Amino acid sequence: MRAVSHAGRGSTGQDAFVERLLPWFDDHGRHDLPWQHPRTPYRVWLSEIMLQQTQVATVIPYFLRFLEHFPTLPDLAAASNDAVMAQWAGLGYYARARNLHAAAQRCVELHGGDLPRDFDALLALPGIGRSTAGAILSQAWNDRFAILDGNVKRVMSRFHGIEGFPGLPAVEKVLWALANEHVANVPEGRLADYTQAQMDLGATVCSRSKPACVICPLTDDCVARRDGRVEQLPTPKPGKTLPEREATALLLRDARGHILLGKRPDTGIWAQLWTLPQAETGPALQDWFDAHVDGALELAEPLPVLQHTFSHYRLHLQVLQLGPVALRDGLGDNERLRWVAPAALGSLGLPAPIRKLLLSFE
Repeated sequence: MRAVSHAGRGSTGQDAFVERLLPWFDDHGRHDLPWQHPRTPYRVWLSEIMLQQTQVATVIPYFLRFLEHFPTLPDLAAASNDAVMAQWAGLGYYARARNLHAAAQRCVELHGGDLPRDFDALLALPGIGRSTAGAILSQAWNDRFAILDGNVKRVMSRFHGIEGFPGLPAVEKVLWALANEHVANVPEGRLADYTQAQMDLGATVCSRSKPACVICPLTDDCVARRDGRVEQLPTPKPGKTLPEREATALLLRDARGHILLGKRPDTGIWAQLWTLPQAETGPALQDWFDAHVDGALELAEPLPVLQHTFSHYRLHLQVLQLGPVALRDGLGDNERLRWVAPAALGSLGLPAPIRKLLLSFE
């Protein structure tokens, strides 16, 4: 790991990083994102959570639709879990939605229905880390706080020539120190622009592959550019092979054509989402079927295997289709199991691959 002393200082001794980035942003940055107009704390917070590990183009339609259903923080806090998950479905990383909902309820309980304008209070809310808290404060209130999301880590690593995977605590500590050094030199009233400028530069110019160095405003002082190490920095995360897992799911229909869905547990993969009954082994699936369904599992028709990659494994899901069937006597719709009409699928939070499968039959 290597940090450059006085890195980012131009010939005048000023902060070249800040001085060159802001004019670039004025001319080339993104000024028409929906969360910028109006730039309220609630809208900024919602956008920051949605943008975690998700690109702007993907987020925009979800953001606009989410606001139609939950225009204010108290509206979000008062909503049901199913309503929130239904609007998040397809965006992935569902813990973000659960934390967003819990944080809204905490704000109603502790902060009068508003996001607190305090770093420690923000950090205490579910789903808000150090960089997200800084992004909210700097963009919503123009307060002087640094950020260090993935784009900024990449820009800082290249500009300052920092070696080592940015996710390592020792490397991250160096990057935070540099981020705080730069943010101290941002002119008053321009903290929101500066925060957006860093994210925009990383997303549109200093990209992960094939960065456009020839049009980058920082190229004259960039250590990676000077040393011919743009492609090597930031240091990649050590690779690992994702394990493969198999499971079987049941697409069951009753005589009305309704589909049987079960709600996932509160923790784990697809937590709190509605999905097809599923088991990892044949005997476990047979046991569940025998306990719940009046029918013959051996008559089920296999559909093409679904493949879905999670952050830590790849799932091969064999779906078996069967119907019409009925639940056994004494079993009916409840909080964890229900028959759902195809037209009502949009009102429930469904995992993206399951939603895509079910919509393909409409």
